[in-house]
Amino acid sequence: MSVIRSVVAGCGAYLPKQVVTNADLARKIETSDEWIRQRTGIGQRHVAAEGELTSHLAIKASEAALKDAGIKADELDLIVLATTTPDETFPATATRVQAALGMTRGMAFDVQAVCSGFVYALAVADNFLRVGQAKTALVIGAETFTRLLDWNDRGTSVLFGDGAGAVVLKAAPGKGDKSDRGILSTHLFSDGRYHDMLYVDGGPSSTGTTGVVRMEGREVFRHAVTKLAQAVDEAIASNGVSEAEIDWLVPHQANRRIIDSMGQRLKLAPEKVVVTIDRHANTSAASIPLALAEAHADGRIKRGQLVLIEAMGGGFTWGSALIRW
Repeated sequence: MSVIRSVVAGCGAYLPKQVVTNADLARKIETSDEWIRQRTGIGQRHVAAEGELTSHLAIKASEAALKDAGIKADELDLIVLATTTPDETFPATATRVQAALGMTRGMAFDVQAVCSGFVYALAVADNFLRVGQAKTALVIGAETFTRLLDWNDRGTSVLFGDGAGAVVLKAAPGKGDKSDRGILSTHLFSDGRYHDMLYVDGGPSSTGTTGVVRMEGREVFRHAVTKLAQAVDEAIASNGVSEAEIDWLVPHQANRRIIDSMGQRLKLAPEKVVVTIDRHANTSAASIPLALAEAHADGRIKRGQLVLIEAMGGGFTWGSALIRW
C-alpha cells in the first residue's frame, strides 16, 4: 500500500548568546550548583537578551534548517510554530517568522501545548502532508521561557532556558510499513484535570498579565514517568517494532532522572539517548528540536535509523513520535 510520509529534510537550532550558570543563580537565590545538578542534571541555561524575542530565535533556527535542507522559504507550504511565549497575544508568532523568511504563500500558525508543543506541532504538520494539503513544512519549537519565571523561586527558576529548534519536512511516497523513511506515527494525549500541578498564574482573559510559572515538582515528576511510558509504549506497539530496533531516544529535556528512566525502559545504552539538559536546561517546546539538530549536525543520527521522541508538559499534555531518519 502506497502512503505519503513526512521525511525530515533538514534541522536547525539557535541558542541566545547569554549563558547563566548554576553558580550565577547561587549568587542571587538560596541554591548551589550541586543542589541543581543532583536534582535536575542542569549545569547552565541560555537566556535571551533584552529585546530578543521568540520570533528572533525562531527565525535563526528556521534559516539554519532551510539551509540544511537545501531549500528556499518560498518552497514552504506550511509553518507550524510551537511556543508558550509568543511575541504578542496575537497575531501568531509564526506569521512573523513567515514574513522574515520571505514566505508569501501557504499558511503559518502557532500551536500551544507547552513542553509537548513540538510533538504536537510535528503531528499537525505530518497530518497536513499525509492528506496532501501541503508538500513542504517547517516545524519550529521556540521559547523565551525565562520571561515566565519568578527568579526568586528556586523550585522553578533553576529549571528553564531559552532557545529554538526547527525541522523541515517534505512529503515523499512510502510503502506503508516500518521500513519507510519519515514520520511513522505520532501519539498525542492530554488530561486537563492536572492543570494546577503546572501552570502560569496569568493570562489576557484572567489577570490581564503574563504571570509566572507555578509547579508542584514532585507530582509533575511522578506523572511524567508513567505518562511518558504510555506514549513510548504506544509508539512502539503501533509500528510493530521492538525496543531493540530503536536507535535513538530524543526526549524532552526536563529532568535528567526522567530522561534516564525512559532510556532504561527501552533498554537503550546511555550513549543512545540524546541529552542536552546539562547545557540547555528545559527549553519547553524547543528542547526536542534543539536536541535533534545537535545530534543530526554531529552525525550521531544517521539516515535510516529509528528515532523516538517524547515529551510531557503543562495541561497535562504528553505525546510521542517515531521517525525513521
